[in-house]
Amino acid sequence: MKASYYKYMLEFKVPSGTSRGIMTQKETWFIVLEKNGKKGIGECGILRGLSADDRDDYEEKLKWTCDNIHLGEVALWNALLEFPSIQFGVEMAFLSLKSETPYLLFPSEFTNMTKSIDINGLVWMGEASYMKQQIEAKLRDGFKCIKLKIGAIDFDKELELLQFIRSHFSAEQIEIRVDANGAFPISEALDKLNQLNVFQLHSIEQPIKKGNLQAMADLCQQTPFPIALDEELIGVFSFQAKEALLQKIKPQYIILKPSFVGGLKGTKEWISLAEKYNIGWWITSALESNIGLNAIAQWTFTLNSDMPQGLGTGALYTNNFDCPLKVSRGQLWYDKTENWDSSFFS
Repeated sequence: MKASYYKYMLEFKVPSGTSRGIMTQKETWFIVLEKNGKKGIGECGILRGLSADDRDDYEEKLKWTCDNIHLGEVALWNALLEFPSIQFGVEMAFLSLKSETPYLLFPSEFTNMTKSIDINGLVWMGEASYMKQQIEAKLRDGFKCIKLKIGAIDFDKELELLQFIRSHFSAEQIEIRVDANGAFPISEALDKLNQLNVFQLHSIEQPIKKGNLQAMADLCQQTPFPIALDEELIGVFSFQAKEALLQKIKPQYIILKPSFVGGLKGTKEWISLAEKYNIGWWITSALESNIGLNAIAQWTFTLNSDMPQGLGTGALYTNNFDCPLKVSRGQLWYDKTENWDSSFFS
């Protein structure tokens, strides 16, 4: 078996804002396996400034992985514990190589076009008028669950945006999730949650910065509506550390990005612990290209979750790869009449 890797820069159609700044590009890396005339491909979806494996030796570790591909998937996963995006890329590449076609990793009713995956519509941070335009577009497109990035503009304007949605749609009609990306000061967080609570929100992701374990535990105990951990899970590698974190904070939900938490195996560890402690969960992509999104979506369908997932990011880029994934009426479909970008597997 031969393995190689290369870098690819994804270009945003529109600069996309988070509480950590504006993104115009997204770096990603691909691992390609070749054996007996077949190819397998995996995406290592690193997000600079956020991923636990955003390290100076990242490319060096990719090279080491390709040089040692003979060790096999299990041994490599264990050796790459501090490189979760590479763990996922390796898992995906081996699945792809073993599959009948390099992109049909988990055949199911989803890939047969008979069932879809409910997803949330993502609204990026920006000026209030821009966010309002996005909200209106998502509602027109038929989304029943909307996720708003908050924490970057004036809080009162964000409350006005939520009021705009609720003035037209009840909580039964539209589920609203918000993601603060750790933007709230600890001293103000509970007050902000109380102000947000009037809009009957489903949940808020990461209201305060990760690493403030006691403050987050207190907040999860006192919050008027559910809190979901996201960034808090990044960099927690061992099963024991994962369990200790959930026992300490006792969140209402956790959000799982395979590229951030150790690929499919690492995500399954989090799910098993969440279910042990009666914590809800859902899966989210981490701005991967359609290659990674395809693998995450196909696998997510097999988990049989009835919650909207965070898998609607495939249309963000100008230079993404043509694929069968399509969003319609707030659902992700696998449309077999649409072809993959064949050049990618040549």
